[in-house]
Amino acid sequence: MVYQSEGIEMKTNARGGVMKSLGRMFSGESIFMANYTATKDGVTVAFGSTVPGNVIPVNLAEMQAGIMLQKGAFLCAEQSVNTQVAFTKRFSAGLFGGEGFILQKATGNGKLFLEVDGDAIEKQLQPGEVLKVDTGNVVAFEPTVSYEVETVKGFKNIFLGGEGLFLTKLVGPGRVILQSQNFNEFAGRLIPYMPSSR
Repeated sequence: MVYQSEGIEMKTNARGGVMKSLGRMFSGESIFMANYTATKDGVTVAFGSTVPGNVIPVNLAEMQAGIMLQKGAFLCAEQSVNTQVAFTKRFSAGLFGGEGFILQKATGNGKLFLEVDGDAIEKQLQPGEVLKVDTGNVVAFEPTVSYEVETVKGFKNIFLGGEGLFLTKLVGPGRVILQSQNFNEFAGRLIPYMPSSR
């Protein structure tokens, strides 16, 4: 929460019970959720991203099957949105994907807001269309999109290319949301420049 006007009531709880709370924890979210309720008309509550980037609204009423979210992508949602843990279908995606085995699946009829590092890039993949993405740059995708991780091909590419060993392969049909920055990678690049006590 960035700011709120007078007339907003906040209550924190483990929404959905113990099991859903633990699921949120494993997918990179907090066990507890803050719920904001307007107590009068015309009030405002505003949310922002934790790092330089964007907040992207997603209307789940337009997505019958919901949307799959990478770790850390969930910012907030209306009460009618349900989130649950979803595991990657392929072992290699979880083992080498950089984001782990655990995703979140959001369903319902309300609005969901995603936190995107840098700029948001949205693609509508056609059936069979392939998009290869650096693993840390995937934010969300529709469940109709196939998700797997593959190794970068070529000895020189792996050891001299500077792009890492793995790419996420997304195969349409469906909507994909990417981010232009990967804050974890950015933070890792800053470590050599941080002062250290000797």
